[in-house]
Amino acid sequence: MAKIATKPALKDEVLLRQDIGRVALLTLNRPEARNSLSEGLMAALYGAVTEIGGADAIRAIVITGAGSAFSSGHDLKELTAHRGDADKGRSFFATTMTACSEMMLAIVRSPKPVIAAVNGIATAAGCQLVASCDLAVAATDARFATPGVNIGLFCSTPMVALSRNVSRKAALEMLLLGEMVSAEDAKSLGLVNRVVAGDRVVNEAVEFGRQIATKPKRTLKIGKEAFYRQLDMPLDDAYAYASAVMVENMLDAEAEEGIGAFIDKRQPRWPR
Repeated sequence: MAKIATKPALKDEVLLRQDIGRVALLTLNRPEARNSLSEGLMAALYGAVTEIGGADAIRAIVITGAGSAFSSGHDLKELTAHRGDADKGRSFFATTMTACSEMMLAIVRSPKPVIAAVNGIATAAGCQLVASCDLAVAATDARFATPGVNIGLFCSTPMVALSRNVSRKAALEMLLLGEMVSAEDAKSLGLVNRVVAGDRVVNEAVEFGRQIATKPKRTLKIGKEAFYRQLDMPLDDAYAYASAVMVENMLDAEAEEGIGAFIDKRQPRWPR
């Protein structure tokens, strides 16, 4: 596949969007700040993911970072600038953490699968962003960490997404030591799906999206929502819930067409 060219950024444009067929490529565009998640960038990413979720033409989303980093996490300079506020920054800190959580939840709740294309470092809330995506492709030189413990700020919100991707002991090792994890180790832990050469990472993620885009769209929406909802249920409840979902899915026109095509030994003609 040819290398994807990103459109030139406009001045102060913190998030770039390029539609590649039925895949939307979103690029975090603060390379001078290692794509740290400022208030503006989080708002832009939340808005884009939400908008794309309701767009019929787009079937998958890829998120990557401009420059040499995916994302270094929260913008600590922006946060620190509010320590002089009357409340020592409490209100701004609360607003920022809530906005970050809402952005991560928008990714999880999006009806469109979201794929991280990780170049360079993904640390703290940047690692959280990777863990919040449904799939992740990492460059061979990508590195991951939740290093807040090293600066007196435990990565408590990144912990939520991280602990839902990797084992408890692996998550706690990352959280308690704050050390960098290589791309291959991240794959072994289950944080990323594939590791590829750096010049292929975006293309590989977009190809993931293109393959997903060939699947029936309502089935994907039903399946993604069900996956996340059942995760935190007791086993009996999860089976009862998933069984009810499958009944409704069976009654959907996509399942009727897909199963009929399988029985008739032909290619399905998915409803638009």
